[in-house]
Amino acid sequence: MKQAPAPEELQSQEEAAPEGEGALRYAAPALEKGLDILEALADSATGYTLNELAQKVGRKVSEIFRMAVTLQRRGYVQVDENDRYTLTLRMFELAHRQQPLKSLVSAALPLLRELANRARQSCHLTMYQGGRVVVIAQVESPERWSFGLKVGVVMGLTDTSSGHVLLAFRDEIDRARMLRAHIGVEGELDMDPGELFAILQEVRERGYSAMPSKQTRGITNIAFPVMGAADHVIASINVPYIERIDQKSAPDVVQVRGIVGNISARLSALMGASGYNDNE
Repeated sequence: MKQAPAPEELQSQEEAAPEGEGALRYAAPALEKGLDILEALADSATGYTLNELAQKVGRKVSEIFRMAVTLQRRGYVQVDENDRYTLTLRMFELAHRQQPLKSLVSAALPLLRELANRARQSCHLTMYQGGRVVVIAQVESPERWSFGLKVGVVMGLTDTSSGHVLLAFRDEIDRARMLRAHIGVEGELDMDPGELFAILQEVRERGYSAMPSKQTRGITNIAFPVMGAADHVIASINVPYIERIDQKSAPDVVQVRGIVGNISARLSALMGASGYNDNE
């Protein structure tokens, strides 16, 4: 019986093959279809029917049907009563098994709870991932009403305070790479490059972002960076601030900004940052 080639033989064969031939030789069509489906669904908030999904990925329904059923059986996608396919949080759950992410969320949650209680506001923690901003942890306000974002939600990179913080505190090379990989989310506003760079410069100088929400009227977003080892930004803490106008006494926007700055500095210290100033 013929033995399979050793890994070093495969490597030498691949190096000797004409450019592009090696990639084709080791192609996995079924895996390609599955990844196409997952990537297409990740870009849609409402999902697709099987026909729409086939059109989106440029394949026939018969080509993707078995793959869609398999992804549903494995828990990566779900089908509603209108036969629309959407992603579950399975991919997000897998990402959370990564030790660095688990460590960040574990360290952040007690501080986010403290933040919510002190500020009387909801708050969330975000990271840059694949050209967008992803909510990786969230704590509701202790008040009887609140405004918050669900864990796993993706947000725009260029029109959100979290995105501005994650871009502003990267070096020019990383920032350019992030913007090249940028994938717009549903409803994301177009940003003029000159205007965006001016905003990022202001965020760097102030040390945080504070601006009216470009998605929801009446919300002021306050975002601070979470720094890690070598003082690289690894995440952002954001409070979608809602102003109380009744007789209930609550921290105002300036006080909340100070609380968020204090919490972000403490989380940064836990993540190994050095010389990160408390902005309270």
